[in-house]
Amino acid sequence: MKNTPAPSPDALAAAAVAAPNGFLRARGLAAAALGTLDAWTGLAAECLAAFLVVVEIFILLAGVIFRYVIDHPLVWTDELAEILFLWLVSLGAVIALRRGEHMRMTFVVGKLPAGAQSFLQRIAALVVLIFIGVIIVPGIPFMVQQQAITTPTLQIPGSWEIAGELVAFVMLFIAATNQFFTGASLRELAGAVAVGLIIGGGFYFLEGWLQDIGNGALIVFFVGMVAVAIFCGVPIAFSFGIATAGYMYFTSTPTNLLPLSTVISQMDQGMSAIELLAVPMFIVLGLLLEMTGVARALINVLNALVGHKRGGLSYSLIGAMYLISGISGSKAADQAAIAPVLLPEMKRRGAHPGELVAQLASSAAMSETIPPSLVLIIVAAVTGISTQALFTGGLIPAGVAALALVALIFVRSRRDVPVGEPTPWKQTGRLAVVAIPALILPVLIRYAVLDGITTATEVATVGVAYTILVGLFIYRQFDWRRVFPILTETAALSGAILLIIGTASVMAWALTQAGFAQSLTDMMTSLPGGNFGFLAVSIVLFMILGSVLEGLPAMVLFGPLLFPIAQQLNINVVQYAIIAILAMGVGLFSPPFGVGFYQSCLIARTSSDQALTRIWPYMGALVLALILVAAIPWLSTGFLH
Repeated sequence: MKNTPAPSPDALAAAAVAAPNGFLRARGLAAAALGTLDAWTGLAAECLAAFLVVVEIFILLAGVIFRYVIDHPLVWTDELAEILFLWLVSLGAVIALRRGEHMRMTFVVGKLPAGAQSFLQRIAALVVLIFIGVIIVPGIPFMVQQQAITTPTLQIPGSWEIAGELVAFVMLFIAATNQFFTGASLRELAGAVAVGLIIGGGFYFLEGWLQDIGNGALIVFFVGMVAVAIFCGVPIAFSFGIATAGYMYFTSTPTNLLPLSTVISQMDQGMSAIELLAVPMFIVLGLLLEMTGVARALINVLNALVGHKRGGLSYSLIGAMYLISGISGSKAADQAAIAPVLLPEMKRRGAHPGELVAQLASSAAMSETIPPSLVLIIVAAVTGISTQALFTGGLIPAGVAALALVALIFVRSRRDVPVGEPTPWKQTGRLAVVAIPALILPVLIRYAVLDGITTATEVATVGVAYTILVGLFIYRQFDWRRVFPILTETAALSGAILLIIGTASVMAWALTQAGFAQSLTDMMTSLPGGNFGFLAVSIVLFMILGSVLEGLPAMVLFGPLLFPIAQQLNINVVQYAIIAILAMGVGLFSPPFGVGFYQSCLIARTSSDQALTRIWPYMGALVLALILVAAIPWLSTGFLH
């Protein structure tokens, strides 16, 4: 669902002056003032967030240089980076909200009339406002409490960390308020407020019943309320947050007290793992790959080798996604780097636009387990599994999935006509020489992590520095005008991802407090078929969750609950993690609900209707590969030490 562009503050002010009615004129002036305030806070958020991305890169890179090169470790780098990271992602959430880039489901809302869509936009903005209030109001006394706690190394009061987040949430409140009022009629505003009051009043009068039904309240809030919010177009992060806050407020009793200050404290814990700092670092690296020409150099070599064959460019697409995913870690960045290079030529050769989307989406799903995938890093952060083990275990399963896609492309392209003559070996050799700096990068990233030179978080900054140097001095392709947009896009995407992780962490905490973890353990361990039954149900579960909730919140919610069950059944947790990630990838890029599918359509500039029927054979190939990975543990664990 695309947001209607908001009128500019100048246009609103001009309309207000021209309005004959005093009330309408006052309303116009207020809207203009609110729009101006939102524009200034948005600019401040972008500038601060871009600055923090640069600072984080320098801090982490300095930590690597001082520890590995100078042999004089800086003990304060991780602590400072963690504090600034929470400020960064909070500001990123502001940017993402203003741009309409928070992850949400638009399948249902997008099919409604324009008036209904506009009304649901007010409802979504109201939900965001209420949740932000839940953060800010108890967050202020929580910040005061943290004043007495100082950080171990820098001796900084803990309130500094919370204060930065609260300032960003005030900015978020301003942005949400502007979205709630801008372009809305009085009827829409009154209707949205009435709906909010009716729902809130209903829960208030049912408070005693909700406390009496025990875990039945979990279904009311975490199934019913979350589902309604998501299908109404409320961003997933805020759907999780408002449902959890509602559960805690309306089911809390003197004997089972669930204070709302727990929301911000658990969000803070969920987002503060230093491993998660890899998210913005790899996002900025992925965006730099396209700008500096590194991605194009890799694709040119692949095209020279197989581009003239039947389905050759499709093979190049699969190979490029495999290689570039081993550098950037961000699927959106991977697709954005590959699509402009390959897809126009594929269209020129007569490929069906829907086929291009199917291949782009399925290759992105295939590459979810290729290190340094952000999903691998997040799984390591929320489950405690070794990042190095996941990096090692993900390569071969992704290779199996890639071979499945290649086999399908081979069958589907048998009737294609080879295009042109093979590229001369001399020219191919020149292209290979040009691509050597690009080919070094994935090797450098894996070597640095697996040999313990850097952490998974730090290695991205090494990649960023290397990519900038290659772009400046080797490929001579570095557009300084794109640096600020890249930094703000990094902050926005990081904020959208990490806010989901934060609210999902609060929901997971509430589920654990309610005893849901034990109930889930009892149910999953009693499934027929033992290990195979558990794996089969897990695959279906993660495919559904990956489609409806996207991969990251599903993993944050259910990873800490299901991984201990896998261990009880003597299933290697690395294998189980790879299976879960591949299953989520299939769901994420499958219609009708998978957000990744629509993202692929957007990047390929193709209607989803054209790709709807063509993507299923590719998803089927990935499911077959997934079953093979589940049936043969060695594919995931064979190279673990």
